[in-house]
Amino acid sequence: MNNNVVQFLLKHSHDGVLARGAVMEAAETHSISRKTIYRLWKAANEQMQRGEPAMMEGKVRGYHHVDRLELDQDKVRNLSTLERSSLRKMAVKLNVSKSTLGQWVKQGKLRPHTNAIKPALTNMNKIARARWSLSQLQPQITQGGVQFQSMHNVVHIDEKWFYMTKVSDRYYLLPDEDEPYRSCKSKRYITKVMFMCAVSRPQFDANGQATYDGQVVGASKDIYIQQDNATPHIAATDAEFQAVAKSDGFYIQLICQPPNSPDTNILDLGFFRAIQSLQHEKPCKTVDELVGNVCSSFTELSPQTLNKVFLSLQACLTEILHCRGGNGYKVPHINKDRLHRNGGLPNVLEVDEDVVRDVLHYLQMPENNVGSMYDIGPLSSAFGI
Repeated sequence: MNNNVVQFLLKHSHDGVLARGAVMEAAETHSISRKTIYRLWKAANEQMQRGEPAMMEGKVRGYHHVDRLELDQDKVRNLSTLERSSLRKMAVKLNVSKSTLGQWVKQGKLRPHTNAIKPALTNMNKIARARWSLSQLQPQITQGGVQFQSMHNVVHIDEKWFYMTKVSDRYYLLPDEDEPYRSCKSKRYITKVMFMCAVSRPQFDANGQATYDGQVVGASKDIYIQQDNATPHIAATDAEFQAVAKSDGFYIQLICQPPNSPDTNILDLGFFRAIQSLQHEKPCKTVDELVGNVCSSFTELSPQTLNKVFLSLQACLTEILHCRGGNGYKVPHINKDRLHRNGGLPNVLEVDEDVVRDVLHYLQMPENNVGSMYDIGPLSSAFGI
C-alpha cells in the first residue's frame, strides 16, 4: 500500500514539489491521515536525493514516539499501598506525569481497585462459614454439580440505622444559585432511626409474574428465621419463642448465621443498600419523613431485585467454598440483568462437584473436624464421606 501512495504522490508532483491539494486527495483516496502522507513523501524524497528509487516497504503506520515511556513494573511493585492511593502520588514516585499514568490505566497496564475492610476471621470462623455454605446445598450430585437449595422458606432478619442525610453530598447548581446549607451539632449527631427488616425469597409463576413478593412470610409451614449473632437476639432454644413457633401447625426455627459473616445475609449483602439508594432520593427534614421514606423505599423495591440478591448470596457462598471459609473474594457478577432480559436467569446456582468434595475432605481433617455446627451429614453421605 505504501508504494501505491508514493506512486500517487509522484504523479501529482513536479521537481519534488507536490501539487496543490495532492496531500488531501491522497489521504481521502487511501483512507489514511495527512500526517502519514507527509511522512511517506518525506521518506520518498530522501531516497530520490540519494539516487535510489522511491520504494516504501511494509504497512502504513502512524507516528511512532521513539521517546514513549514504558511502565517499570518493578518500581510499581516496590511502592506501598499508601503510595499507590492516587495518580498524583504514583506520578511523583515513578517520576512520570499524571497523564502518562492515565494512559497506562486506559491501556490496562494499571488497574484501579477500591479496597474495603472485611471482618477479621478466626480459623473457627472459617470452618463455620465453610460448613454453613455446604449446609445450603442440596444433598445430591447432578451432572457434575451440586445445586443450592431454593431458600424459599428462609426469612432473613436484621437491623440497620438509616440516616436523615449523608455526611457529604454532591449537587449540580446554576452559577447564580446559592449553595445549600446543612448543619448539625456533630457528624455523630445526624438524626437516625433503627429499622428491623425481614424478607424471604419471592416466588414467580411460569410467566415470570411475582406470586409472592418476599416481604411477608409465605405459606410454607416449615420456616427458618436467619439472624446474626448480636447479643440482644434471643436464643434458638428460647422457651417462649418455641411455644409460639410451633402453634397453628407451623414449625418455625431460629438459626444463626456464622459469626463475622454479613456476606451470608441478604440484607447486609445488598438489600439494605438498595433501600438506602431509594431513600436518599427523597427529601427529608423530620423523623416522621425519614420513617416514611424508608418504608416507602422498602415497598418500592421490586421482587425481581430481591430475587437477584438471593442469587448473589448463592454466588458468595460458592466463593466462600472456593476460599475454604475465607472472605478474601469479590462479590461475583453473573450478569443477572442480561440473563433476566433473555429469560435465562436460573432459579438456583450450582457448585462444581470437585469443589464440594475438596471442602468436605478439608473439614474431615482432625484440626478442622470440630463442633457440630450446621448439619452437613446428608451432603457428606451423598459424597460417600
